[in-house]
Amino acid sequence: MIHDMNIFAGLAACILALAAAAPAADAPKPPADDNLVWSDEFDGKTLDASKWGYHYPGKRRDGVTVKEAATLDGQGHLLITTSKVGSEYHTSMIETRGKFERTFGYFECRVKLQAQQGHWSAFWLMPQHMGKVVGDPKTSGTEIDIFEYLRNKPDKIQHTLHWDGYGKDHKSAAHVHDQPGIGEGWHTVGLDWTPEAYVFYVDGKETWRTDKAVSHAPQYIILSIEVGKWAGNIADAKLPDSVMFDYVRVYKTRPK
Repeated sequence: MIHDMNIFAGLAACILALAAAAPAADAPKPPADDNLVWSDEFDGKTLDASKWGYHYPGKRRDGVTVKEAATLDGQGHLLITTSKVGSEYHTSMIETRGKFERTFGYFECRVKLQAQQGHWSAFWLMPQHMGKVVGDPKTSGTEIDIFEYLRNKPDKIQHTLHWDGYGKDHKSAAHVHDQPGIGEGWHTVGLDWTPEAYVFYVDGKETWRTDKAVSHAPQYIILSIEVGKWAGNIADAKLPDSVMFDYVRVYKTRPK
């Protein structure tokens, strides 16, 4: 009996040791099926250049967009980080333009939002020729901000549409969703884009549905942080500060 108890004790010790060595739970990998058309799980240590490029490096708003501010942490996450370098604020924007563009589908990310004011994070879709034909966003496309997050409004997350260019003909529509605690921990944000409408989701729950300016043009993905007064005073931020993405996935239709 003592011998059997020793065996059981040994097995229990092994199980506990394995559990302690296991990595912290993360989002499960997507199922291998025909509904998933594109994804990046941000595995590895360098950004996948076959999927991503850099969106307009250089001076932008009150910051400077640099490649070095978009990094992988080696634990399955993308970090886009704002840092003060001399008198400048460096950050990054990455895009799938020319590598992956799609019309319609369900676009989702899992994200941990930035903690400081003065810069805002976003997950958005852009067409190649927005505003080329004024009054026809169906053909020319629409800027679709699946989310924008400003830390100076900590319990709110915003969905926004822009169309007909950025000049005198510019039009927009937006919805600000109240969600206490959105600035803490991990969340999923998604867009179900069909020929008839856009439906936005936060943590699996519908937050906005609209049929305004529905694009039928191919659009590419952008992940970004930008610096600007809209988000508060960056001089009051404790930097560096990052937005973290666990994954970006694109499906033909929203998974059930």
